[in-house]
Amino acid sequence: MKHVNHITNSSKTFLGGIFIVCLLIGSCKEEFLEVDPQGQQPEEQFWADEGDATEAVSALYGNLRGWTNVAFAPMAIESLASDDAEKGSSPGDASFLNKFDDFTATSTEGQLFDFWSGQYQNINFANQILANIPAINMDANLKTRYLAEAKFMRAYSHFRLVRAFGDVVLRLNLAAGAEEFNLPRTPKEQVYAAIEQDLVDAASILPQSYGPTDLGRVTKGAALALHAKVALYQRKWSDVLALTTQVMGLGYALFPDYEAQFRIANENNVESIFEIQAKFVQGNCDISNSQYSQIQGVRGAVGGGWGFNVPTADLAASYEANDPRRDATIIFRGETTPSGDAIASIGDNPRYNQKSYVPFSTYLSCAEGSEQNIRVIRYADVLLMNAEAANEIGGAANTTQALNSLNAVRARARGSNPLTVLPPVVTTDQAALRAAIYRERRSELAMEFDRFFDVIRQGRGAEVFGPKGFVAGRNEVWPLPQNEIDVSAGILTQNSGY
Repeated sequence: MKHVNHITNSSKTFLGGIFIVCLLIGSCKEEFLEVDPQGQQPEEQFWADEGDATEAVSALYGNLRGWTNVAFAPMAIESLASDDAEKGSSPGDASFLNKFDDFTATSTEGQLFDFWSGQYQNINFANQILANIPAINMDANLKTRYLAEAKFMRAYSHFRLVRAFGDVVLRLNLAAGAEEFNLPRTPKEQVYAAIEQDLVDAASILPQSYGPTDLGRVTKGAALALHAKVALYQRKWSDVLALTTQVMGLGYALFPDYEAQFRIANENNVESIFEIQAKFVQGNCDISNSQYSQIQGVRGAVGGGWGFNVPTADLAASYEANDPRRDATIIFRGETTPSGDAIASIGDNPRYNQKSYVPFSTYLSCAEGSEQNIRVIRYADVLLMNAEAANEIGGAANTTQALNSLNAVRARARGSNPLTVLPPVVTTDQAALRAAIYRERRSELAMEFDRFFDVIRQGRGAEVFGPKGFVAGRNEVWPLPQNEIDVSAGILTQNSGY
C-alpha cells in the first residue's frame, strides 16, 4: 500500500529544504503538470524566478492526486459513511474501514489524521505560493493567475475540512512565529466566509478556458461552481441560484453519454468543471501515483484493483426502473462491461464502482488505473444545485427554473434509448419537488463522494443513516485526529460526543 509524505500537524509549515523536497516529489510531467524532481535545490535558491513559480503551482496540482487526497482517507470520511457505499474487498482486509461505515470510528483512527494532514498540506502549498510568488519578477498576468489558482486550491481544501469536522483551523498565512504554529479552531461560519472570499478573488481572475497545453487548470467556472456548493452548505439560496446561473452561461453542457463521460478518453469534456488530473508515465511510478481507481477496482481481476468502496444493495435498489445510470454507476458481478471486460461471477464483492473503473487492458505498471482523472465538479451537479436553490426560494418563475434544470439532468440520463423511461418531473409542490431533487442528486452523483454530506446538510442524517448507527448531534461531523489535539497541548478541542 502506497502512502505519500505529508506534514504531520496543521500547525507546521514546511521548514528549510523539506519544503522543496516535498513540493517537487510526486509532481507530474505533462505540460504544466510535468515537473522533474529537483530535491537537491536549496531553499534559498527557490522562489527566484518564473520557473520556480511554475514548479510550485504544478506541485500544488500534483499533490491533489496523492494518497491522502484521493485514496483511503477520503474514501473513509467522504464515502463509506453514506448509504451508497460499504468497505468491500475481503472481510479481513483493512477491516478498520468498517468503523466509518457504522459510525464507530474514534479520534485515534489513522484515516482521520491522513485526511486532516492531507488537506492542510494542500493549504500549506497554497500559502507558500501566495506568500512567495508576489516578490518574483515575472510576467504580471501569469503571476496574478497563479495566485488565483492557489486561492482556489486553498478554498477547496478548507471546504473539505469544514464539512468533515465543523470548526477547523483556518490557515490563511504562513506561521511567522511560534505563537502562530499552534492555533485554535475557527468557528465554521468564519471558515466558510474565508473560503467564499478566496473563491470570489479566484473567479475575478481565472480565465473561462485554457489552451490545450494548460488543460485541467482551474477556471472561472470552477471557482463559481465551488462557491455555489459552499453557499449550498450554508443554505444561502439566493447566492446558490446566482452563482449557478453564472456557470450555466459559460458554455458547459451535459455530456451525451452518461457512462462514457467517466472514461479516460472523455476526460476534461464539456461537462467537466473541475477534475483532478492524473497521468500514467511509463517507467515513472512516482509521477503515476494516483491510487483512486486502484483501491476501488474489481478485486481479483488482472488490471482490476483492490475492491474497496463498493456500491451497496440499497443504492442499487434506489434507482427508478430502467434508469441507465444504475448500470453506468455499478459494475455487477458476472456482467461484461461496456469496455468488454468480463467480470467473474464469483468473488468477494457483488458490486464495484463503475465511475472509477479503468478497462483492465490499460494496466501497464505502477497502480491500476493511475491515469484516471477524478471528477470533482460536473455540470450536472451545477444544474441540480440550481434546481434546489430555485425551489427553496419559491415562486412560479423559480419553480419553472427548478423543473427545467432538474429535467435537463433527467433527459440526459434518459438518452435516446426507447426502453428507458425517466419521465420529466412535473410537480409544482415545493416539498414534492424537493424530494425529487434529493432523489435525483443520489441517482446522478452516486459514488462521487458527496452523498454523505448531502444528507447531512439536508438535515436527514438520523432518518437516512440511523440504521447504520448514526447518532444525531454527534455524527454530523467526524472527530478531530487525537494526535493533532495532543501535539497542540489542548489548544485544539474535540467535537462533542467523541
